[in-house]
Amino acid sequence: MIYLDHHATTPVDPRVFEAMQPYFTTHFGNAASRNHAYGWAADHAVERARDQVAGLIGAIGKEIVFTSGATESINLALKGAAMAYASAGRHLVTTNAEHPATLDSMAFLETQGFEVTYLPVDETGRVSPEQVAAALRPDTVLVSLLHGNNEVGTLQPLAEIGALCHEKGVLLHVDAAQATGKVPLDVTAMPLDLVSISAHKLYGPKGVGALYVRRKGPRVRLEPQMHGGGHERGMRSGTLNVPGIVGLGEACAIAQQELPTESVRLRELRDRLYQALTTALPGVTLNGHPTERLPGNLNVSFAAANGQRLMASLKELAVSSGSACTTASLEPSHVLRALGVSPELAHNSLRFGLGRFTTAEEIDRAAAIVIEQVQRLRAEHPLSPTGDPHADPALPHG
Repeated sequence: MIYLDHHATTPVDPRVFEAMQPYFTTHFGNAASRNHAYGWAADHAVERARDQVAGLIGAIGKEIVFTSGATESINLALKGAAMAYASAGRHLVTTNAEHPATLDSMAFLETQGFEVTYLPVDETGRVSPEQVAAALRPDTVLVSLLHGNNEVGTLQPLAEIGALCHEKGVLLHVDAAQATGKVPLDVTAMPLDLVSISAHKLYGPKGVGALYVRRKGPRVRLEPQMHGGGHERGMRSGTLNVPGIVGLGEACAIAQQELPTESVRLRELRDRLYQALTTALPGVTLNGHPTERLPGNLNVSFAAANGQRLMASLKELAVSSGSACTTASLEPSHVLRALGVSPELAHNSLRFGLGRFTTAEEIDRAAAIVIEQVQRLRAEHPLSPTGDPHADPALPHG
Protein backbone atom coordinates (compact mmCIF):
# COMPACT_ATOMS: atom_id res chain seq x y z
CA MET A 1 0.00 0.00 0.00
CA ILE A 2 1.27 3.49 -0.87
CA TYR A 3 0.96 5.88 2.08
CA LEU A 4 -0.06 9.38 0.98
CA ASP A 5 -1.86 10.60 4.11
CA HIS A 6 0.97 12.39 5.92
CA HIS A 7 -1.36 15.19 7.06
CA ALA A 8 -3.20 12.63 9.21
CA THR A 9 0.01 11.30 10.73
CA THR A 10 3.61 10.54 9.81
CA PRO A 11 5.63 7.42 10.53
CA VAL A 12 8.18 7.79 13.30
CA ASP A 13 11.58 8.38 11.73
CA PRO A 14 13.93 5.50 12.70
CA ARG A 15 16.42 8.08 14.01
CA VAL A 16 13.72 9.47 16.29
CA PHE A 17 12.80 6.00 17.54
CA GLU A 18 16.45 5.25 18.27
CA ALA A 19 16.78 8.41 20.34
CA MET A 20 13.63 7.57 22.33
CA GLN A 21 14.40 3.94 23.19
CA PRO A 22 16.70 4.43 26.22
CA TYR A 23 14.10 6.59 27.97
CA PHE A 24 11.65 3.70 28.12
CA THR A 25 14.12 1.38 29.85
CA THR A 26 17.55 2.55 31.01
CA HIS A 27 16.76 6.22 31.64
CA PHE A 28 13.23 5.80 32.95
CA GLY A 29 13.35 8.50 35.64
CA ASN A 30 10.78 11.21 36.33
CA ALA A 31 12.06 14.58 35.13
CA ALA A 32 10.57 16.18 38.26
CA SER A 33 12.63 13.94 40.59
CA ARG A 34 15.56 16.19 41.46
CA ASN A 35 17.13 14.07 44.21
CA HIS A 36 18.96 11.37 42.22
CA ALA A 37 20.66 10.56 38.94
CA TYR A 38 17.60 8.96 37.33
CA GLY A 39 15.64 12.19 37.64
CA TRP A 40 18.62 14.31 36.59
CA ALA A 41 19.08 12.26 33.40
CA ALA A 42 15.41 12.62 32.50
CA ASP A 43 15.43 16.35 33.25
CA HIS A 44 18.56 16.85 31.14
CA ALA A 45 16.91 15.03 28.21
CA VAL A 46 13.77 17.18 28.51
CA GLU A 47 15.75 20.43 28.54
CA ARG A 48 17.80 19.31 25.54
CA ALA A 49 14.57 18.57 23.68
CA ARG A 50 13.20 21.97 24.71
CA ASP A 51 16.18 23.61 23.03
CA GLN A 52 15.76 21.44 19.91
CA VAL A 53 12.12 22.43 19.51
CA ALA A 54 12.98 26.09 20.09
CA GLY A 55 15.80 25.93 17.55
CA LEU A 56 13.45 24.88 14.77
CA ILE A 57 11.23 27.97 15.19
CA GLY A 58 13.72 30.63 16.23
CA ALA A 59 12.76 30.64 19.92
CA ILE A 60 14.62 29.91 23.17
CA GLY A 61 14.15 26.79 25.26
CA LYS A 62 12.42 28.54 28.16
CA GLU A 63 9.60 29.56 25.78
CA ILE A 64 8.61 25.94 25.05
CA VAL A 65 5.85 24.25 27.08
CA PHE A 66 5.35 20.53 26.50
CA THR A 67 1.82 19.16 26.05
CA SER A 68 0.08 16.00 24.85
CA GLY A 69 -0.24 17.34 21.29
CA ALA A 70 -1.38 20.24 19.15
CA THR A 71 -5.01 19.95 20.29
CA GLU A 72 -4.01 20.52 23.91
CA SER A 73 -1.59 23.27 22.87
CA ILE A 74 -4.38 25.06 21.00
CA ASN A 75 -6.75 24.72 23.95
CA LEU A 76 -4.11 26.06 26.34
CA ALA A 77 -3.22 28.95 24.01
CA LEU A 78 -6.77 30.08 23.24
CA LYS A 79 -8.50 29.46 26.55
CA GLY A 80 -5.42 30.34 28.58
CA ALA A 81 -4.83 33.67 26.83
CA ALA A 82 -8.51 34.61 26.65
CA MET A 83 -8.96 34.07 30.38
CA ALA A 84 -5.67 35.73 31.33
CA TYR A 85 -6.48 38.87 29.34
CA ALA A 86 -10.25 38.97 29.89
CA SER A 87 -9.98 42.20 31.87
CA ALA A 88 -8.40 43.89 28.83
CA GLY A 89 -10.99 42.65 26.34
CA ARG A 90 -13.20 39.75 25.39
CA HIS A 91 -13.01 39.83 21.59
CA LEU A 92 -11.20 37.11 19.57
CA VAL A 93 -10.58 36.72 15.82
CA THR A 94 -10.11 33.58 13.72
CA THR A 95 -11.24 32.19 10.33
CA ASN A 96 -13.98 29.84 9.19
CA ALA A 97 -11.42 27.33 7.81
CA GLU A 98 -9.58 26.44 11.02
CA HIS A 99 -8.93 23.02 12.54
CA PRO A 100 -11.74 21.77 14.82
CA ALA A 101 -9.47 22.21 17.85
CA THR A 102 -9.55 25.96 17.24
CA LEU A 103 -13.19 26.20 16.18
CA ASP A 104 -14.41 24.14 19.14
CA SER A 105 -12.25 26.09 21.59
CA MET A 106 -13.64 29.34 20.22
CA ALA A 107 -17.18 27.98 20.48
CA PHE A 108 -16.54 27.14 24.14
CA LEU A 109 -15.18 30.63 24.82
CA GLU A 110 -18.35 32.09 23.30
CA THR A 111 -20.32 30.26 26.02
CA GLN A 112 -18.08 32.00 28.57
CA GLY A 113 -18.99 35.49 27.40
CA PHE A 114 -16.32 36.07 24.74
CA GLU A 115 -17.18 37.36 21.27
CA VAL A 116 -15.52 35.73 18.26
CA THR A 117 -15.23 37.15 14.73
CA TYR A 118 -14.88 34.41 12.10
CA LEU A 119 -13.18 35.86 9.03
CA PRO A 120 -14.09 34.32 5.66
CA VAL A 121 -11.20 32.97 3.62
CA ASP A 122 -10.91 33.62 -0.12
CA GLU A 123 -11.20 30.93 -2.79
CA THR A 124 -7.58 29.88 -2.11
CA GLY A 125 -8.06 29.62 1.66
CA ARG A 126 -6.24 32.81 2.65
CA VAL A 127 -7.12 35.84 4.72
CA SER A 128 -5.48 39.18 4.04
CA PRO A 129 -3.79 41.50 6.54
CA GLU A 130 -6.43 44.06 5.56
CA GLN A 131 -9.19 41.66 6.65
CA VAL A 132 -7.51 41.12 9.99
CA ALA A 133 -6.95 44.86 10.46
CA ALA A 134 -10.61 45.58 9.76
CA ALA A 135 -11.69 42.96 12.32
CA LEU A 136 -9.55 44.32 15.18
CA ARG A 137 -11.30 46.35 17.88
CA PRO A 138 -10.13 48.10 21.04
CA ASP A 139 -11.25 45.03 23.03
CA THR A 140 -9.54 42.44 20.76
CA VAL A 141 -7.00 40.40 22.72
CA LEU A 142 -6.15 37.49 20.39
CA VAL A 143 -6.04 36.45 16.73
CA SER A 144 -5.69 32.72 15.92
CA LEU A 145 -4.71 31.44 12.47
CA LEU A 146 -3.82 28.08 10.95
CA HIS A 147 -0.41 28.44 9.32
CA GLY A 148 -0.63 25.52 6.87
CA ASN A 149 -4.19 24.31 6.33
CA ASN A 150 -4.50 20.61 7.14
CA GLU A 151 -6.80 19.96 4.17
CA VAL A 152 -5.82 22.24 1.31
CA GLY A 153 -2.31 23.18 2.44
CA THR A 154 -2.75 26.95 2.09
CA LEU A 155 -0.21 29.08 3.97
CA GLN A 156 -1.29 32.33 5.59
CA PRO A 157 0.72 35.62 5.26
CA LEU A 158 1.93 35.41 8.85
CA ALA A 159 4.72 37.97 8.69
CA GLU A 160 2.37 40.77 7.63
CA ILE A 161 -0.37 39.72 10.04
CA GLY A 162 2.12 39.26 12.88
CA ALA A 163 3.51 42.77 12.40
CA LEU A 164 -0.02 44.17 12.32
CA CYS A 165 -1.05 42.40 15.53
CA HIS A 166 2.07 43.54 17.38
CA GLU A 167 1.52 47.11 16.25
CA LYS A 168 -2.01 46.96 17.68
CA GLY A 169 -0.99 45.15 20.88
CA VAL A 170 -2.98 42.02 19.99
CA LEU A 171 -1.63 38.51 20.56
CA LEU A 172 -1.25 36.21 17.53
CA HIS A 173 -1.60 32.45 18.00
CA VAL A 174 -0.63 30.16 15.13
CA ASP A 175 -1.64 26.52 14.74
CA ALA A 176 1.55 25.26 13.08
CA ALA A 177 0.90 21.53 13.49
CA GLN A 178 1.07 20.88 9.74
CA ALA A 179 3.68 23.50 8.85
CA THR A 180 6.34 22.95 11.52
CA GLY A 181 9.42 21.45 9.92
CA LYS A 182 7.88 21.67 6.43
CA VAL A 183 8.28 25.41 5.75
CA PRO A 184 10.42 28.04 7.52
CA LEU A 185 8.87 29.45 10.69
CA ASP A 186 10.60 32.14 12.77
CA VAL A 187 8.65 33.40 15.77
CA THR A 188 10.88 36.46 16.13
CA ALA A 189 10.92 37.60 12.52
CA MET A 190 7.22 37.07 11.86
CA PRO A 191 6.53 37.90 14.86
CA LEU A 192 4.35 35.34 16.68
CA ASP A 193 3.24 35.10 20.31
CA LEU A 194 1.87 31.56 20.63
CA VAL A 195 2.59 28.57 18.35
CA SER A 196 1.08 25.08 18.63
CA ILE A 197 3.16 22.08 17.51
CA SER A 198 2.48 18.34 17.19
CA ALA A 199 5.20 15.65 17.16
CA HIS A 200 3.33 13.10 15.05
CA LYS A 201 3.01 15.49 12.12
CA LEU A 202 6.80 15.75 11.75
CA TYR A 203 7.95 12.12 12.14
CA GLY A 204 7.81 12.05 15.93
CA PRO A 205 5.59 9.97 18.24
CA LYS A 206 1.88 10.45 18.85
CA GLY A 207 0.68 11.89 22.14
CA VAL A 208 3.20 14.71 22.56
CA GLY A 209 3.33 18.32 21.41
CA ALA A 210 4.51 21.76 22.40
CA LEU A 211 3.32 25.31 22.78
CA TYR A 212 5.64 28.25 22.18
CA VAL A 213 4.85 31.07 24.63
CA ARG A 214 6.65 34.40 24.03
CA ARG A 215 8.62 35.55 27.09
CA LYS A 216 9.26 39.18 26.18
CA GLY A 217 8.10 41.86 23.77
CA PRO A 218 5.43 41.12 25.11
CA ARG A 219 5.63 38.48 27.83
CA VAL A 220 2.54 36.35 27.24
CA ARG A 221 0.46 35.28 30.22
CA LEU A 222 -1.71 32.15 30.21
CA GLU A 223 -4.32 30.84 32.63
CA PRO A 224 -3.41 27.13 33.07
CA GLN A 225 -6.00 24.59 31.94
CA MET A 226 -4.39 21.65 33.78
CA HIS A 227 -3.79 21.90 37.51
CA GLY A 228 -1.65 19.67 39.69
CA GLY A 229 2.05 19.73 40.45
CA GLY A 230 2.89 23.02 38.77
CA HIS A 231 4.97 21.44 36.01
CA GLU A 232 6.07 23.50 32.97
CA ARG A 233 6.37 26.71 34.99
CA GLY A 234 2.81 26.28 36.20
CA MET A 235 1.30 26.38 32.70
CA ARG A 236 0.72 22.64 32.24
CA SER A 237 0.76 20.29 35.22
CA GLY A 238 1.34 16.58 34.79
CA THR A 239 4.27 14.15 34.78
CA LEU A 240 6.26 14.76 31.61
CA ASN A 241 6.25 12.15 28.84
CA VAL A 242 10.04 11.94 28.69
CA PRO A 243 10.39 9.43 25.81
CA GLY A 244 7.83 11.35 23.76
CA ILE A 245 9.49 14.69 24.49
CA VAL A 246 12.88 13.26 23.48
CA GLY A 247 11.25 12.06 20.25
CA LEU A 248 9.73 15.47 19.55
CA GLY A 249 13.08 17.15 20.15
CA GLU A 250 14.94 14.78 17.84
CA ALA A 251 12.24 15.14 15.16
CA CYS A 252 12.63 18.92 15.30
CA ALA A 253 16.41 18.71 15.09
CA ILE A 254 16.22 16.46 12.01
CA ALA A 255 13.58 18.69 10.39
CA GLN A 256 15.71 21.80 10.97
CA GLN A 257 18.68 20.15 9.26
CA GLU A 258 16.77 18.68 6.30
CA LEU A 259 14.05 21.29 5.67
CA PRO A 260 15.81 23.21 2.84
CA THR A 261 16.36 20.13 0.67
CA GLU A 262 13.30 18.13 1.69
CA SER A 263 10.85 20.94 0.97
CA VAL A 264 12.21 21.20 -2.59
CA ARG A 265 12.01 17.43 -3.09
CA LEU A 266 8.42 17.26 -1.85
CA ARG A 267 7.36 20.20 -3.99
CA GLU A 268 8.79 18.50 -7.08
CA LEU A 269 6.99 15.23 -6.29
CA ARG A 270 3.72 17.07 -5.62
CA ASP A 271 3.97 18.91 -8.95
CA ARG A 272 4.81 15.62 -10.67
CA LEU A 273 1.62 14.07 -9.31
CA TYR A 274 -0.53 17.06 -10.26
CA GLN A 275 0.96 17.19 -13.75
CA ALA A 276 0.27 13.49 -14.30
CA LEU A 277 -3.35 13.83 -13.17
CA THR A 278 -4.14 16.95 -15.20
CA THR A 279 -2.38 15.68 -18.32
CA ALA A 280 -4.42 12.48 -18.38
CA LEU A 281 -7.72 13.78 -17.00
CA PRO A 282 -9.89 16.79 -17.86
CA GLY A 283 -12.06 18.31 -15.14
CA VAL A 284 -9.45 18.31 -12.37
CA THR A 285 -9.68 21.31 -10.02
CA LEU A 286 -6.95 22.36 -7.62
CA ASN A 287 -8.16 23.28 -4.13
CA GLY A 288 -6.12 25.78 -2.14
CA HIS A 289 -3.51 28.33 -3.13
CA PRO A 290 -1.50 27.43 -6.26
CA THR A 291 1.88 28.48 -4.81
CA GLU A 292 1.50 29.49 -1.13
CA ARG A 293 0.88 25.97 0.14
CA LEU A 294 2.59 23.19 2.05
CA PRO A 295 5.14 21.50 -0.23
CA GLY A 296 3.71 18.01 0.33
CA ASN A 297 0.02 18.89 -0.05
CA LEU A 298 -2.16 18.30 -3.09
CA ASN A 299 -5.94 18.60 -2.79
CA VAL A 300 -7.90 18.15 -6.01
CA SER A 301 -11.51 17.61 -7.07
CA PHE A 302 -12.55 15.36 -9.96
CA ALA A 303 -15.64 16.35 -11.91
CA ALA A 304 -18.09 13.53 -12.68
CA ALA A 305 -16.33 11.00 -10.45
CA ASN A 306 -18.35 9.94 -7.41
CA GLY A 307 -16.17 10.56 -4.37
CA GLN A 308 -17.39 7.62 -2.29
CA ARG A 309 -16.90 5.18 -5.14
CA LEU A 310 -13.51 6.67 -5.97
CA MET A 311 -12.26 6.29 -2.41
CA ALA A 312 -13.57 2.73 -2.28
CA SER A 313 -11.71 1.87 -5.48
CA LEU A 314 -8.31 3.13 -4.29
CA LYS A 315 -7.46 0.07 -2.22
CA GLU A 316 -3.74 0.38 -2.93
CA LEU A 317 -3.55 4.00 -1.72
CA ALA A 318 -3.82 5.58 1.71
CA VAL A 319 -5.33 8.98 0.92
CA SER A 320 -7.99 11.21 2.47
CA SER A 321 -11.38 12.24 1.15
CA GLY A 322 -12.91 15.71 0.99
CA SER A 323 -15.93 14.49 2.91
CA ALA A 324 -16.43 13.51 6.52
CA CYS A 325 -18.56 10.46 7.29
CA THR A 326 -21.00 10.88 10.14
CA THR A 327 -23.68 8.57 11.38
CA ALA A 328 -26.40 10.70 9.82
CA SER A 329 -24.93 12.00 6.57
CA LEU A 330 -21.92 12.45 4.34
CA GLU A 331 -20.99 16.12 4.74
CA PRO A 332 -18.50 17.99 2.57
CA SER A 333 -15.43 19.33 4.32
CA HIS A 334 -16.05 22.63 6.13
CA VAL A 335 -12.74 23.87 4.69
CA LEU A 336 -13.77 23.20 1.09
CA ARG A 337 -17.14 24.83 1.78
CA ALA A 338 -15.31 27.87 3.17
CA LEU A 339 -13.35 28.10 -0.10
CA GLY A 340 -16.62 28.12 -2.05
CA VAL A 341 -16.14 24.67 -3.57
CA SER A 342 -19.49 23.25 -4.72
CA PRO A 343 -20.91 20.37 -2.66
CA GLU A 344 -20.51 18.00 -5.62
CA LEU A 345 -16.84 18.83 -6.17
CA ALA A 346 -16.18 18.79 -2.43
CA HIS A 347 -17.57 15.26 -2.29
CA ASN A 348 -15.35 14.34 -5.24
CA SER A 349 -12.08 15.59 -3.80
CA LEU A 350 -8.97 13.78 -2.62
CA ARG A 351 -6.19 15.00 -0.35
CA PHE A 352 -2.72 13.65 -1.08
CA GLY A 353 -0.19 14.14 1.70
CA LEU A 354 3.37 13.42 0.58
CA GLY A 355 6.13 12.81 3.10
CA ARG A 356 9.78 12.18 3.87
CA PHE A 357 9.76 8.58 2.67
CA THR A 358 7.57 9.08 -0.43
CA THR A 359 9.38 8.10 -3.65
CA ALA A 360 8.96 9.15 -7.28
CA GLU A 361 8.04 5.56 -8.13
CA GLU A 362 5.20 5.67 -5.59
CA ILE A 363 3.95 8.96 -7.05
CA ASP A 364 3.91 7.54 -10.57
CA ARG A 365 2.10 4.42 -9.40
CA ALA A 366 -0.43 6.45 -7.40
CA ALA A 367 -1.15 8.70 -10.37
CA ALA A 368 -1.73 5.70 -12.63
CA ILE A 369 -4.14 4.14 -10.13
CA VAL A 370 -6.17 7.34 -9.67
CA ILE A 371 -6.31 8.01 -13.41
CA GLU A 372 -7.51 4.48 -14.11
CA GLN A 373 -10.26 4.62 -11.49
CA VAL A 374 -11.48 8.12 -12.42
CA GLN A 375 -11.71 7.09 -16.07
CA ARG A 376 -13.63 3.96 -15.08
CA LEU A 377 -16.10 5.91 -12.94
CA ARG A 378 -16.62 8.53 -15.62
CA ALA A 379 -17.35 5.85 -18.19
CA GLU A 380 -20.24 4.79 -15.93
CA HIS A 381 -21.36 8.39 -15.42
CA PRO A 382 -23.86 10.01 -17.82
CA LEU A 383 -22.17 13.42 -17.66
CA SER A 384 -18.46 13.52 -18.49
CA PRO A 385 -16.30 16.64 -18.22
CA THR A 386 -15.76 18.56 -21.44
CA GLY A 387 -12.01 18.44 -21.28
CA ASP A 388 -11.73 22.22 -21.63
CA PRO A 389 -7.98 22.83 -21.11
CA HIS A 390 -8.70 26.22 -19.53
CA ALA A 391 -10.33 24.40 -16.61
CA ASP A 392 -7.13 22.52 -15.81
CA PRO A 393 -4.36 25.04 -15.06
CA ALA A 394 -0.95 23.59 -14.32
CA LEU A 395 0.17 23.93 -10.70
CA PRO A 396 2.81 26.69 -10.64
CA HIS A 397 6.02 25.99 -8.79
CA GLY A 398 6.04 27.75 -5.44
